[in-house]
This record gives sequence, structure tokens and C-alpha cells, in this order.
Amino acid sequence: MAGHSKWANIKHRKGAQDAKRGKMFTKLIKEITVAAKIGGADLEANPRLRTAVDNAKGNNMPKDTIDRAIKKGIGELDGVNYEEGTMEGYGPGGVAVLVEILTDNRTRTVADVRHAFSKHGGSLGVDGSVAFQFDRKGLLTFAKEVDFDSLFEAALEAGAEDVKDEGDAYEVVTDPSDFAAVRDSLAEHGLNFETAELTFIPQNTIELDEKKAEQMLKLIDKLEDNDDVQNVHTNADISDDVLTAILG
Repeated sequence: MAGHSKWANIKHRKGAQDAKRGKMFTKLIKEITVAAKIGGADLEANPRLRTAVDNAKGNNMPKDTIDRAIKKGIGELDGVNYEEGTMEGYGPGGVAVLVEILTDNRTRTVADVRHAFSKHGGSLGVDGSVAFQFDRKGLLTFAKEVDFDSLFEAALEAGAEDVKDEGDAYEVVTDPSDFAAVRDSLAEHGLNFETAELTFIPQNTIELDEKKAEQMLKLIDKLEDNDDVQNVHTNADISDDVLTAILG
């Protein structure tokens, strides 16, 4: 299980999604607000906002909540000013960890993230210490019920860089600038994705043994439990056998 999966399957197996729905809504609302502030309220003209709204709908966020977040972003309603950025560090076994944040208090967020790293066998690094190990990409995932040949042909025709079988799902990788066009083209072909996002994909991965993998999962849980942390990316590779030993 490599880092670019964003630990979706791990979370599912741990049964954590429902328990963290409130925090997920908080993160999605922040992203919608910032996307609207930067690019405006028109979904067609603002791919980042459209992606955020699609993700919110996919998590069953009420339309009124989405609309309020957009209005806060464009200034029609009072809202909080968020600063976005990344923080970098090392996890157990020396794996690279890239943390995306959206915060109204950077000092607080830095302290919280540093504490999470130090508590779970890692250390916070300086800017640029690990970011070079990741590539910014568009990523769409599809259930295995989708016909792979049809997906492969349609994705490459739409301008995707790669289509991969990741065992429990298919992944379509795009250049960030082509992400929206590929996503829309696949949808028009009736190929319904499970997730669609701009993310960071590691260039190489580091395999972890059971002890370090357990520490790594605890670190990710702690980071993702922070409302100021939007996403956590890592080049850790945890095998199915190790994952089963940890999670049962």
C-alpha cells in the first residue's frame, strides 16, 4: 500500500470514515471557501472549486452547506481567512511525509504538526526537505467493476498520462493542467470515478516492517485528526500482509 493511495483502504478497514465525517466536512468546507476566494464561484471556470464541490457531494454534504462555503469564499458572507501551504517531515523508517494545511493560525498548526511527528517516531523538516520526492498529479480512481480496456482507451484519448491496475482499484494519472478535462471526458463516456483529486504522488517508495508501519499509521491518524491538515502524503509502502497483521 503506497502513499499515493491516501490511505483510503486503510481508513475503510479501520472503520474510521463515519467517525471522522464531522472533521471531513470541516476540511471540505475550508477547501471550498479557499477555492471560491481564489478562483470565483463559477464551477465551470474554476476547476479547483468544482473538484471540491464534487468531493463534498460525494461525502453527502448538504447543498446549503456547500453554498454557504462558496458565499464565504467570495465575500457574500463573513468568513475566516485561511492560509494554505505545505509542511514537510520524516516518518518512521525515514519515509518522506508531505502535509497540506489550511489554517487561520499557522503558529498553532506548526506546533501541532511538530508534536505529531515527534510523538510517533518522526521529525518535522524544513521547507524543501522532502517535497522534491513527490510529483503533483491529477488522480482518479475507479472501482474494478469498470471495464479496464474501455477506461484505458478513453483515458489516453482524453490526455491522461497513465492508467494502472492497483489491485483493488484502477487509477488514472494526469498532468495537473489536464486533470479537469480528463475527468469530464471520462464522465461523458459513462466511466464513473470513485475519487478525483489533485494530489502528490511519490517518485519512489520505502517499504516498512510491522513495527514502523504501525507507527506510521498512528502518525497519519494524528495528522489527519487535525482540522488544519487537509491531506497527508507519504512514500511509505505497507504490504498487505503487514497491514493485515496490524489491523486484523
